[in-house]
Amino acid sequence: MAENAPGLGDQLTASNPADVLLQTDFPGVPLYSRGKVRDLYEADGHLLVVATDRISAFDYVLATGIPCKGRVLTQLSLFWFDFLRGVAANHLIAADVARYPEPFCRFGEQLEGRSMLVRRARMLPVECVVRGYLSGSGWKEYRAGGTVCGIPLPPGLRESDRLPEPIFTPATKAETGHDINIAFEEAARMIGRETAEKLRALSLDIYRRTADYAEQRGIIIADTKFEFGFIGEELVLADEVLTPDSSRFWPKDQYRPGGAQPSFDKQYVRDYLEAIDWNKQPPAPALPPDVAGRTSEKYREAYRQLAGRELKC
Repeated sequence: MAENAPGLGDQLTASNPADVLLQTDFPGVPLYSRGKVRDLYEADGHLLVVATDRISAFDYVLATGIPCKGRVLTQLSLFWFDFLRGVAANHLIAADVARYPEPFCRFGEQLEGRSMLVRRARMLPVECVVRGYLSGSGWKEYRAGGTVCGIPLPPGLRESDRLPEPIFTPATKAETGHDINIAFEEAARMIGRETAEKLRALSLDIYRRTADYAEQRGIIIADTKFEFGFIGEELVLADEVLTPDSSRFWPKDQYRPGGAQPSFDKQYVRDYLEAIDWNKQPPAPALPPDVAGRTSEKYREAYRQLAGRELKC
């Protein structure tokens, strides 16, 4: 669920606002794993997932955190878990710190609003990507050969065009943590055809339901990725769900196919890093306060539009 982030420890030393949480540390509690964004801890046979305010781009964790980001990721995932009740089981036990086992219930200041107590699942090594629009790596592949992850698409599509139907394009991770697109047949070989077909059907169903809802709220979900695992024999939705980190969110009122779109996700950060000609090698640069602040605003606006309420940070 959370891959260990390469070279993370030395990158979190830059100055950050006091309200930004870059790393957690609970005395006497061993860390289970630290990903690019989340810290995981053993918790009485379960796992405690803490979403920090770290942000990664081009496979590196940046030196600057994004205010409120971890709370947005957690609260939006909780919103979608509730929205999808009856559609997909999930691994959530509780998000109320008072219900956490010792000693975590003592650390409310760090954990409130940005943590979840979850059941441990046997995570599948396939990320379930669903694309409803032609963007990102899919657009690059389409320009080269008219396909996305080997799936033929009609000729003449433009960047950011809506696809005739959403497509399931699974991915896996390289050792560096970078996503690698794979064909459905390869996913079937990795996890078994029956499981792969279940994942495809469920992922497409979830995407259609949530994309329809989001469009009513003024947001286009261009693409997203889900992670699933097994708890016993039950297939469950796990990790984060339909957040600005795992999805491409576009404002519907500004949608203009034929080029890149404004977004609520971290594309704003990627654009800044491209503009300063960073060579995408460590150490990862810090972000100016205005870039970090504007990114925080985008994340919070995505939550406000989708959940219908403001997020207190």
